[in-house]
Amino acid sequence: MPASATTPLASTALYEQVADELRGRILAREMEPGSWIDELKLCGELGISRTPLREALKVLAAEGLVTMKLRRGAYVTEMSERDVREAYQLLALLESDAAAEVASRGSDAELQELSRLHADLEAALPDRDAFFAANERFHLRVLEIDGNRWRLQIVGDLRRLMKLNRHHSLFREGRLEESLQEHRAIMQALLTRDTAACRLLVQTHFRNGLVATKTAS
Repeated sequence: MPASATTPLASTALYEQVADELRGRILAREMEPGSWIDELKLCGELGISRTPLREALKVLAAEGLVTMKLRRGAYVTEMSERDVREAYQLLALLESDAAAEVASRGSDAELQELSRLHADLEAALPDRDAFFAANERFHLRVLEIDGNRWRLQIVGDLRRLMKLNRHHSLFREGRLEESLQEHRAIMQALLTRDTAACRLLVQTHFRNGLVATKTAS
């Protein structure tokens, strides 16, 4: 009895490890959006059976990173223009509200922490990858300080999906500098605890990002 009780734990750990591996490959663009997932090839590469692989694919499908097609198998999700537009709209609403809450209720120490993260953003240019990473740290820290775990979860899922967008707005010529200017204004509004300005500036930030995405495509 004790031995059989440990079996589900081992099985769960295996498919979660496989999901972690595939998630990493997808987000690193080693598996391109829209590409078919060759299950037999992956099983050979990873030294596993089809069962943990398919369980892992179900996990990634629930996260939106994988799309299951009837009688055609699994594909890496490809963001349509509508997908991108709707994701930006939701991010604008959720993150602007979080920024307003932080401006209103955040401690002085927390605002200073955000100021330091903003300084990392300033220092990242012109390195696009470093800028993208610093940008994500800043936005996610605002959400953590806000403390709404449901909002944090939803935004985390949306931001992960946005990495599948072929034409990320920050990669358009000149968008890095524009984004930094917008962040400066947001940071100033946070430091002065101007909740209305925070809400408006973050919404504008995402709206401009969406426009830049359309231009890039």
